[in-house]
Amino acid sequence: MTALIDVDQLRTFIAIAETGSFTKAAEVVNKTQSAVSMQMKRLEERLDRPIFARDGRASKLTEDGGRLLDYARRIVKLNIETIAAFSDEHLSGRVRLGVPDDYADRYLPEIMARFSRAYPGVELSVVCEPSTDLLERIDANDIDLAIVTNCESKRASETFRRERLLWVTSNRHPTHLEERLPLALGRPTCSWRRIAIERLESIGRQFRILYTSSNAGAVSSAVLSGLAVSVLAESGLRPGMRVLTAAEGFPELPSCRIGLVRSPHESSALADALAEHIISSLDNLTEAAQAAE
Repeated sequence: MTALIDVDQLRTFIAIAETGSFTKAAEVVNKTQSAVSMQMKRLEERLDRPIFARDGRASKLTEDGGRLLDYARRIVKLNIETIAAFSDEHLSGRVRLGVPDDYADRYLPEIMARFSRAYPGVELSVVCEPSTDLLERIDANDIDLAIVTNCESKRASETFRRERLLWVTSNRHPTHLEERLPLALGRPTCSWRRIAIERLESIGRQFRILYTSSNAGAVSSAVLSGLAVSVLAESGLRPGMRVLTAAEGFPELPSCRIGLVRSPHESSALADALAEHIISSLDNLTEAAQAAE
């Protein structure tokens, strides 16, 4: 009988592919680096071909590794959906989730609805703060899980979505035409703010930071009222906003990665169940891979 591939090995494989590092992947899947290396050795032995090629300190996929990645994502996602479909409805207690308010309006309704239907006896406690603050809460064991935005992958996370980062303005005001561009951005620690400033400086565009807030609603209000231009992920677009393009003099921005960070202090069945619901509800990586075929 043909031996089956271990789903846990595939989950580790995906983490390595996303982070580009065995070390960072070990943080994501809560394993030691030696355990991660052993899993990948066994996976390569099972497939009878190499799936990684060393490139300095980074771990790049071979051609076969790239082929495996799409299958791995589909298998892991189906496994998550299967477990969720036969989940233990008698779990009870409290699980703590952190979400940036950029995504709360868009993502929380689906997460909360699906999770509450599956686990009606569980209290879901939600904190809405910027990603940097949520990571501090994870380190302090104040929350069990955090959905975080990461444009530059400085912190290992279990990436499940990619979204375009966009320049946005009001569709009723010519704010973007002002000689000294007014901006509404996050706090100085916000990576989107730094990226926006770096891109404008690279093309010599004059600007002034008119509004600073860690609240996505406040930033969006400044844009919609025609007071400022901002940078948002595509899921943050609202009616009344317009995307500014390179043809209008706005430099291209990187995509942002949305990932899940789990508390390293403890693991619980509730946190694992919530993580499965988040990934199965919001994952767009498998769909993107299938669309590219």
